[in-house]
Amino acid sequence: MNFINPKTDFAFKKIFGSADNKDILISFLNALLYEAQPVIEDLEIIDPYLAPNIKGLKDTYLDVKAKITGDKTVIIEMQVLNVEYFQQRVLYNATKTYSMQLSTGSGYRNLKPVIALTITDFKMFENMDTVISHFIFKEKTFLVDYLADQFEMVFVELPKFNKGLDELETLTDKWIYFMKTAQTLQSVPEQLGNVQELKEAFNIASTANLNAQELEELDKREIWIQDQRGSISLAAKIALAEGIEQGIEQGIEQGIEQGIEQGIEQGIKQGKLRLIVRLLERSLGALPEDTETRIAQLSTEQLESLGEALLDFATLSDLTAWLQAHNNPE
Repeated sequence: MNFINPKTDFAFKKIFGSADNKDILISFLNALLYEAQPVIEDLEIIDPYLAPNIKGLKDTYLDVKAKITGDKTVIIEMQVLNVEYFQQRVLYNATKTYSMQLSTGSGYRNLKPVIALTITDFKMFENMDTVISHFIFKEKTFLVDYLADQFEMVFVELPKFNKGLDELETLTDKWIYFMKTAQTLQSVPEQLGNVQELKEAFNIASTANLNAQELEELDKREIWIQDQRGSISLAAKIALAEGIEQGIEQGIEQGIEQGIEQGIEQGIKQGKLRLIVRLLERSLGALPEDTETRIAQLSTEQLESLGEALLDFATLSDLTAWLQAHNNPE
């Protein structure tokens, strides 16, 4: 038996975004938000999963959105790649959800609490060891809460979770273990199968229950993620090596120590430029000549920022907007 990877946005929404299986999402949210206490008794999934027309790439949409007990809205996002400005994106989506509750003429008393739950397959907070971190507004000096019940941001960092099957104690442990390892399992472990909602999640995640188009979409998404992770490291080494070699040659031709240093720096920049253009063309297709010219005019630091941001580009207009935002000359 094989299971789909719940860490991809496609699979995550299929497992947790079905209105017919909302008990799975209730259990999952109670585990991650309320330490497995049955705080959420019922919920309504907004924009539920509709198979099989799922896009292969992900821009800035949320995976699952639901109204829960207490008249709260929970927005949930599963993020695999650590893209530039991701923390700002999480904050933007949360505040947008909070503010969009008000229609013209309605009062602030109609605002209801919002919780942003973000699960990442990378470490966001290197200076914290905790797997789950919970943020609310507080006064800077005295740490007094400011509308703590209105706006919360919760992060679950999967790489920080290192428990094995025999170490799973709580429902929270079990759900995180499911998220992190389901794709590698060949059967449902007894420690997880004794929880009905987890058993149902495994059943949905079984590749045997997917149709041909769903399997194709899932495979495309997995390949795309691996390409982004693998091509960057390999292509970076090749491009930077080529650039450094070229820079050294240029420096030697100038015949002075300063020229060598400048040549190496220029070579490093050229290497980064080649890599970024190569990745952009792989993701967006052939670049217009004027766009390549604008990219070539970026500083080394701006090229590094673009190298991180490009993983989140879905269209050429995203690249153009980024260049404009970074004040690149026309």
